[in-house]
This record gives sequence, structure tokens and C-alpha cells, in this order.
Amino acid sequence: MHTEMRRLLWWCLSLSSAVVAMAHGGGNVTYDSRSLVINGKHEIIFSGSIHYPRSTPQMWPYLISKARAGGLDAIDTYVFWNLHEPQQGQYDFSGRKDLVKFIKEVHAQGLYVCLRIGPFIESEWTYGGLPFWLHDVPGIVFRSDNEPFKYHMERYAKMIVKMLKAEKLYASQGGPIILSQIENEYKNVEAAFHEKGPPYVKWAAKMAVGLQTGVPWVMCKQDDAPDPVINACNGLRCGETFSGPNSPRKPAIWTENWTTVYQVYGKETRSRSAEDIAFHTALFIAKGGSFVNYYMYHGGTNFGRSAAEYVPTSYYDQAPIDEYGKLFNIKCLLYLIKDKSDLPSGCLGLLRQPKHGHMKELHASIKLCRKPLLSSKWTNFSLGHLQEAFVFERNSHECAAFLVNHDGRSNATTVHFKGLSYKLPPKSISILPDCKTVAFNTAQVSTQYGTRLATRRQKFDSIEQWKEYKEYIPSFDKSSFRANMLLEHMNTTKDSSDYLWYTFRFHQNSSNAHSVLTVNSLGHNLHAFVNGEFIGSAHGSHDNKSFTLQRSLPLKRGTNYVSLLSVMTGLPVLLYLSSIAPDCYRMFHYIDSIPMLIHFYLCIGVKDGGAYLERRVAGLRRVTIQRQHELHDFTTYLWGYRVGLSGENIQLHRNDASVKAYWSRYASSSQPLTWYKTIFDAPVGNDPVALNLASMGKGEAWVNGQSIGRYWVSFLDSDGNPYQTWNHIPRSFLKPSGNLLVLLEEEKGNPLGISIGTMSTTKVCGHVSSSYPPPVISWQGENQINGNRKRNHGRRPRVQLRCPRGRKISSVLFSSFGTPSGDCETYATGSCHASNSRAIVEKACLGKERCSIPVSSKNFHGDPCPGIAKSLLVDAKCS
Repeated sequence: MHTEMRRLLWWCLSLSSAVVAMAHGGGNVTYDSRSLVINGKHEIIFSGSIHYPRSTPQMWPYLISKARAGGLDAIDTYVFWNLHEPQQGQYDFSGRKDLVKFIKEVHAQGLYVCLRIGPFIESEWTYGGLPFWLHDVPGIVFRSDNEPFKYHMERYAKMIVKMLKAEKLYASQGGPIILSQIENEYKNVEAAFHEKGPPYVKWAAKMAVGLQTGVPWVMCKQDDAPDPVINACNGLRCGETFSGPNSPRKPAIWTENWTTVYQVYGKETRSRSAEDIAFHTALFIAKGGSFVNYYMYHGGTNFGRSAAEYVPTSYYDQAPIDEYGKLFNIKCLLYLIKDKSDLPSGCLGLLRQPKHGHMKELHASIKLCRKPLLSSKWTNFSLGHLQEAFVFERNSHECAAFLVNHDGRSNATTVHFKGLSYKLPPKSISILPDCKTVAFNTAQVSTQYGTRLATRRQKFDSIEQWKEYKEYIPSFDKSSFRANMLLEHMNTTKDSSDYLWYTFRFHQNSSNAHSVLTVNSLGHNLHAFVNGEFIGSAHGSHDNKSFTLQRSLPLKRGTNYVSLLSVMTGLPVLLYLSSIAPDCYRMFHYIDSIPMLIHFYLCIGVKDGGAYLERRVAGLRRVTIQRQHELHDFTTYLWGYRVGLSGENIQLHRNDASVKAYWSRYASSSQPLTWYKTIFDAPVGNDPVALNLASMGKGEAWVNGQSIGRYWVSFLDSDGNPYQTWNHIPRSFLKPSGNLLVLLEEEKGNPLGISIGTMSTTKVCGHVSSSYPPPVISWQGENQINGNRKRNHGRRPRVQLRCPRGRKISSVLFSSFGTPSGDCETYATGSCHASNSRAIVEKACLGKERCSIPVSSKNFHGDPCPGIAKSLLVDAKCS
């Protein structure tokens, strides 16, 4: 960046921070039964989770700006203990770990912060955010009334709060933090700790309040959260499932409204529709809720080894802002300083439409109801068998209503409310800010749909482009240390590596005898070698960690060497104890040896949740060789061990170390446990960059020494598809040219199939009915709500399309005004169709970055089918 640009950026940031400081300067945050009270005013807060280490500092301003443009009031984030204190007493808040910088950026853009300190955060983050060194603290039991754990938890919480207080980041100091959370979904596991659970809850609450942050504390999924801590709801449908605050003095808070379903390797991709999110959010507000946090609003990337077991590198990619986000630029910053929520298309990055836009409309419509929502008592009454109304009416001039249709199976239902008829689509809520006019319906999506596409920019299909480094396969003679038993994986590696070599040797009298090796493991992967030769791999799954590898052994006469590489794909994070044998807890209390720990693991019914995390085990648990009619058990044999891979130890992924190591030319036959490297130039432009690894198997990738995460393309779902083939490379990781790409391939992937690409929105589509409400933005301010409205006859539903910055609508792929069938994925002309549909749309849109087409017969110069409800469906290409 040029010096002048840097000065302008600094000046703009300083100015925007000053403006925000005046707007949010100082503040008392309390609460009552209705909502949080900020500076003496009741507030409805929409928040979105953006985790600072799952993106880059260069992306933070952009992501926050898009959250603000989506109608959010706050940003929510966890604090990641194992990221900040990887070794006891050694702290790191640099780069992506700079919590203070992230919070200040949120503040600079005029949003609040909700801070979830944990310390157990779950979040599909390795070890639930707890540092692994805690595992070795004598006598420790995580998350229980246990003195060693409470000591370290309090020390950590005090350190974080002290740091934030020093920067004056709490609202009580004039900062943006209005809410803090201690612990996380503890009720799921509290019963597992018996008499040690409830005292821990009370202690954690008292300890947190004693930190004197000046803002309220919450506990999510903790119905018995002690006063003054607020109990909050997590889940998909808190409007239906939340039993409510445990005190009449506390507000209803929803800390995790899941925008999609988190993925694991080997499972089919699942998502959550914009309509479903909107329905349950509106229902929660209608039932008196006042705070909703979307988890996640931007998921981002699990860089390095930060993902929990079996969790992919891409995290919550189906959130309103997808994994890639975009770098911030000065144009967007200037718009923010001008306080424009309708950002130009170049500031939109890669939004998951229609989620982002539909939720923005929802937020705007609810904010139109703010006065009656926060100052009136609500009434609830039936409108039909599965229909009801929630009405907030302070006086004849201030009234808002939510008309709810719970019926998701039937067609649209007509209800009568205050003398008027309203048609409610299936499973939907209509929001009436004046108790008369529908501003928004949760099932009627007017926002455009966007199609994200990867464009290949560079291929690596020449053997001259690649060099390789064969990973050393250690034998028993070259092991680092030895033991007369199978050691537990995590306790041996101490999370210094995903990899642990188990090696042994034995004597074979005959080379012709048929032998079978059988290895039982508790996860996650296993690669087997005999006398340096690869014989096979096996792995477990998220739902069943235990697995067996069984292979024929190519033995030779004399001494044979077996080398087994155990691989962790993320540390465990989740463990609900759902079905427990009567003596499991008692037996567990006195266990010290590893075999007995394994016995405990098999004793319980395993689900997800976080109890006794320090007792979780992994790695090999039994090894046998069947030779003819003899079974030889090597479980308690003399074993040799080696932590990590040789390429890790010499740091092959780093540029300086890579230059010093001996790399050979790429051989055309791929072998397991091979490192590959190549050099590439950054793609021209500003579109997000990704690495296509569809031709590879399993491993990890680095760009210029920074890990872009693991990959596991070979783990297919039941339909034969991998979850992820493209790995995000943040632009900030790249130089214009000469970028070093290093891969560790565990299996037999083909690097000649790798390519670099960019991500962009290539198609936009809208499908809007004439019966839909007009865009909420057309409501001209709150002064027209609740009795003072002057009806605007120009308000019509519209199809609104917008291409990304630098692209324009180059062609209209489909256009039909009438009764088009299908949706934006599959469509066709219906029985009613205006013949001039394409011409009208092309005139309005071709060659433009954005366009808006009213859905009305007048706009199409006549009614193609009088008496029939019509809609407009447009699919367009951006070039």
C-alpha cells in the first residue's frame, strides 16, 4: 500500500473510531425481564458469531462491515484458551490471535461485542479450547468441583478480563463489550459429575461475577444458572424449546441460533434454509425474546491443526457470510464512515444468499416494531387450529403483531385479525409493525439467490513443477523411546503432532507362512508398514472412533519390522455420557492405567458433549498376528515409539528449511507419506483464492509456511462425495509471485491434479411473487409506523439482482412473469407467461451491476392471466 493510502486509512480509522466512541461512549448495561438495558434504554439485539482466529486480521474489517450491513448490532466470539496459552504461562496474542485488535475493530464499526470466555468452548475446536497441558496437572478433573481445575480456570479468566479492562473494552468503561459468558452448555454433562456438578456451576458463576466487568454474565443451556447470571438457550428452535428465564427478573436470550449444521468428514452435507432461520427467530422475538445470536454468521477456516476430531477445515461455510469473506478496501471504509448500511457490491464479498439478505429484511422488520415490542405487554391468542397471534399493543398508536402459522404441511391458510384477512404461507410468520400491514413474511424470500463458482487460474499438471520428499519410515531400532505396552496416543504426543509411530520387531522362521496382522485402534487413522513397505490403511469415523485394520503380512525369514503410524485428525472435544453402566463412575474414579482407561471408554455410551475430556483416549489398543494356527498377541510386547514425522521435525513447510532439505524430482508413481512442494504466483485480482485438492487423499497443506489446514478428500459420504475439495488460501498469506506450496500427503494422492482457483458469484437469481411484501427498506422510517403511516402506493415487491464488484449482468438465462414453476435451482415456464418477460428484464438489467424489476402487471404492460397470482423468476449471469 502506498504511503498516502496508509495515511488515509489511518485517518479514516481514527475518525470512525471517534464517531463510534461518541455514539457508544461509556455505558451502563443492566437487564430486566424484558431485555438488556443499555444506557437506560431497552434494546433488541441481533448478534452474529465471527471467531477471530478462523479468519485473518485483514479480513476482520470486511466481515464486520458485512455483519453490520446485514442488520446486526453485535459480534459474538469465543476466547480460545489453548490458542493463547499453548504452554503453561506462555501467552500469544499475535496475528489471528489478537483478541484486543479484533474487539477494537468491532467497536470502530459501531457494533457491540458479546464475549464468551469459556474456558470450555466446544465450537468444534480441538480439545474444546482447553490447552492440552491441563491434562497433565496432577489430580485434575475438567469442568467439575475440582480444585486444580478451578485454580487454572480462574487464573485464565482473570488474565483475559484484566487484559480487556486495561484496554477499556467493557461497556462500563466506554467499550463495546456488553455481555460475557462463563462455561458452555454445561447442563449437557452436569449429571455425569454427580455431586461435583452443581457446586461447580455455583462457583463458576460467583467467580465470573466477582471479576467485576460491569456487564451481565450468561450461562447457555444452564437452567439453574445462579443469580445474577442469565440462563440462555442454544439450538435450532429456541422459540419452541426454551423453557424461559429461571427468574422473572431475567430476559430471554438465545446465544446460539444455528445458521446451518456443522459438518464432519464422511457425513452428507446438511444446511438450514433462510426461511427456517427466519421463522424460529421471529417466533422467539414474538414470545418475548430480545437477544438473538446467530452461530455462525461467518464460520471461516480451521487453520492448522485447530479443528476438533473429524471436523473439516471449512467451518460453517453455509453461514450468511461464507468461508472466504474478502479483504477490506478503502471504498468500503468510506461508506461505513458515512454510516451507509447499503454497501456497494464491491463490499459484499461472498454472501450466502438468500440467508444474508433474508435475515437483513427480518431484522429491519423487527426493528420497525421496536417501541411496542419493548414497552408493551404481549398477548397471545388463537387464530385457528395451528395459527396464533402475538400482539404488542401499548396504545391505539403503538401496536405490532406476529401472525404465526405452525402448519407446515397444508397450503396457505387465511386468518382474520383485527377485522382484516391475511393469507399465511405454510410454516411462516407475518410481521405487522402497525398491526395492519405485513412488512415481512418469513417464508417469502425476496432476496436474490447467488451461485458461487470456482474458476481455475493455474494448474500444476507438469512433473517439472513438483519436487518430493519421502517421509522416513522408522523401525524399532530407530525408535526414540520404548515401553512394554501400547501407550495412549494423546498422552504420548502431548498434542505436539498428529502423528505417533508404534514399532516392534519379531523373528520369523519361515518366509512362506501365511500371516495376518490385526490392529484395533481407537482413532483416528492408521497406516501400516512392514519392513518399510506400505501394506494398508484404515480409519474410524466421528460416530465410531474404534476401528480395525487387518492385512496379510509379506514376511521374510529372520527379523521383521512392523511400523504403525497412528494419526489424530483433531483432538476430541465432545462426549456426552448417555448410557452409563452402574459402576462406570465408581470404577473410573480409581483408574490409573491406560488399559483400564480404555475399558472405561468402552463402558459408557458415547455421544457428544465434553464430560471427562481429560480421560479420553486414542491410539492402538491391541495388535495381533495370526500365523497358521497360532495367534500371537503383541499388545504387551516391547514397543518402540517416535513422536511426529521427520518432515515435521525439520519443518519442511517453512521456506528456509525447505531450501536446506534434499528434495528429489517428482516420481510418476505416488507413494504414501510423501511431501510435495511447488512454487506459484498469486492469481490476479481480489477474488478469494483456494487450492483444489480433489486429486489428493489426506494430509495438510502450507502456503509460505502458514498452514491452510488439513484435508481429507478420500473420506467419502454415503453418496460417494468428499465434504471438501477446495481449501481457502487467504490473500494475506500470498505474495504477488514466488509463493511456496508444501503438502504432506498421507495416502497416494496425485499432485498433478492440484490447481489454484478463485471464488466468485457467477449467477444471481430472484423469484418473487406479487403477493410478497415490498422490501422492508421501502417503509420510510419509524415515524410512519403505528398510526402515522401515509400509505405509499409505489411500494411493490421487486426482484433485485446484484453482481459482485467488477462484474455486470451479461445475459439473462431465464425470465418469466406469470406462473413459472420450480425455484432458482430448477425452473420452467408455467401455463401463464408474459411473452415480453425476457425483453423487459434485459432492458432493465443487461450491462448493469445491479437492477430492480417491479413484480407487477403494469411493469410488463399487461396482465398475462387475470385473476391468477403471478410471480417473476429471473436467472442471470454475471461476467
